Amino acid sequence: MFSKTFKAVATAALMATTAVAAQAADYTIRATANSNENDEDYDGLVVFKNFVESASNGAIEVELFIGTQLCAKGAECLQGVADGTIDVYISTSGGASGIFPYVQVLDLPYLMANDRVAESVLAGDFTRKMREMALADSGDAIRLMTIGNTGGWRNFANTKRRVASPSDMEGLKIRTVVADLPQELVRSLGASPTPIPWPELFTSFQTGVVEGSKNGITDIMGMKFPDAGLQYVTLDGHAYMGALWWMNNAKFMEMPEDMRRVIVDGFSALQQATFASPKRKSIKAYEDFVAGGGDLYVPTPDEKAAFKEAAAPVYDWFKSNIKGGEEIFGALTSAVADAEADIEAGMAKDLN
Repeated sequence: MFSKTFKAVATAALMATTAVAAQAADYTIRATANSNENDEDYDGLVVFKNFVESASNGAIEVELFIGTQLCAKGAECLQGVADGTIDVYISTSGGASGIFPYVQVLDLPYLMANDRVAESVLAGDFTRKMREMALADSGDAIRLMTIGNTGGWRNFANTKRRVASPSDMEGLKIRTVVADLPQELVRSLGASPTPIPWPELFTSFQTGVVEGSKNGITDIMGMKFPDAGLQYVTLDGHAYMGALWWMNNAKFMEMPEDMRRVIVDGFSALQQATFASPKRKSIKAYEDFVAGGGDLYVPTPDEKAAFKEAAAPVYDWFKSNIKGGEEIFGALTSAVADAEADIEAGMAKDLN
């Protein structure tokens, strides 16, 4: 009798506890990243979840879905954000370009010189400008919350030879995504753009279907591409690997202002985490690449200037062919100029 009574009391207590726990959060955010737990996107989401849940005193719960549980591709995932089945999603510029073509401005080569410039630009009004454009184009459905990083900087890598000048790119078959801008860039440097799905790239290197790619070192080592013959990396840093963090705008706007502040602060913390993560991870990645016999080349300032000059026609192509291209190009170049001026002014003070 006692056993049955105790069991009944315990069950009732458990149900009551579960009910309280279920009611603890006023808002639940379903966030997804089509990556894995070794990725910068996951690092950012863990920081975001911890910050938001703590700073809201449990009023906001963040559920993480890593991989393809909720969606598999950019357009599909962004549609999920628009219709509210997904609250937060991270895309690359290539993943969002089918809906917001002007986000490819982040892929334009040699516009941002280093991490300090890129981080200053992406933490400022440039991102707000892109948010404004995306809200207008999505009927106020999809809100750009922040732009972080996923993988550092894009560099040219290949299986054939050291690339120290644009002429060394001549004839190389370079893997690109199925998007116009990266293909235009590869053509401008004299190489041949070859769209290949990411999962097929290792085999494509082995068989010679492609001879090069434009990736960050952490992706190169994470995918074991040197084992497929990728042995030459040129650190030209032609594009910052931006990560665009999107949120269902209605979900964001339905929250009271104090909760929206928590969300905005959470995305700021996420952004800082994704800025930092590739810097640390790339150290060992570069060491492992060289230890495995890889050739790592850093272009001189003159050589990098030659790459930028060769790629310059891509800027005009972008402004002429991409909807909103001229507007977003102007916003980015203006933000870069301001960031460079601020950094130089600060440097002058710090050096004396």
